[in-house]
Amino acid sequence: MSSLPAYVYAAAFFGAFLGAGLSLPWWRRWCQRVGVVDEPGERKIHHQAIPLAGGLAVLTGFLLPLAGGALAACLNLLPAEVAEKIRYGFSQRWAPLLVMVGGAVAMGGLGWLDDVYELRPGQKFAGQCVVAVVASCMGERITLFIPNFLVQVVLTTFWLVAVTNAFNLSDNMNGLCAGLAAVAAIFFALQGLWHGYYLVALVSLAAAGAALGFLPFNYPQATAFLGDSGSHGLGFLMASLAIVPHYYAPEHSHRLAVLSPLLVLAVPLVDMAFVVVSRLARGQPFYQGDNRHLSHRLAQKTGHRATAVAILWGGAVLGGMAAVALW
Repeated sequence: MSSLPAYVYAAAFFGAFLGAGLSLPWWRRWCQRVGVVDEPGERKIHHQAIPLAGGLAVLTGFLLPLAGGALAACLNLLPAEVAEKIRYGFSQRWAPLLVMVGGAVAMGGLGWLDDVYELRPGQKFAGQCVVAVVASCMGERITLFIPNFLVQVVLTTFWLVAVTNAFNLSDNMNGLCAGLAAVAAIFFALQGLWHGYYLVALVSLAAAGAALGFLPFNYPQATAFLGDSGSHGLGFLMASLAIVPHYYAPEHSHRLAVLSPLLVLAVPLVDMAFVVVSRLARGQPFYQGDNRHLSHRLAQKTGHRATAVAILWGGAVLGGMAAVALW
């Protein structure tokens, strides 16, 4: 079970929640001033320019409690036992944690470049691959019980890029991407708490808090959009959180436990597979956007976009609950 007092986990969550929520108005004004906005257009329902400030706010909220907690532990501002455990955890797991956080910042930065300059699909994909390959070589890797470095790097790179794009594609309705990321992060936090991966739990709760802190500004009506910076950063974080914990351990789980991240991330992954296959079947480039996502189909059936998003959130919760059975 967990190795830190409950207030430490609460501080990570609520610190990120407040950091994202309180910083967003500032980031929104800044984006309006410099012109980083999503203009109205075909396939869009908003009738005025919306600032692409969400990713910056989410990143701010995510980093603040992590940096604050690490600094407080180093300066002995926390109770001695808590500070010692945090310092010990960082000393033992600093490399994968640094890769996770640094990779999220790098992937979010790539998304920000796309928000500002509208990168070509090939440029964006190449950038995603570079970030993913570096992260795969430096951090934790997917093994699938195959003891081969190159195979592990290829598998991990594929996973990081696939999940990042799954969340990027899910950013097609107000609140959908941030909500799915929050649900996934909460289940990753629960998994970390259950098996004693307290740093994974802290990072997961910070990610969940940051996503939820942004959500009131984006759902059901949007005064700010997540942007590619947000969807890329959150996507990479969720992909990383699925790798760092050791889901399979002979003493408390069976090998099917490695499938639990697929269940936690089932909604964005299924949606990505669905739209890619349907686009290719129509002879349409798989990267060309359309209104054929699961969210759009649900909105047509229910008559409300907010309802469609809530249904998909519910599906993500069910996937996470199914994953619990494999822990």
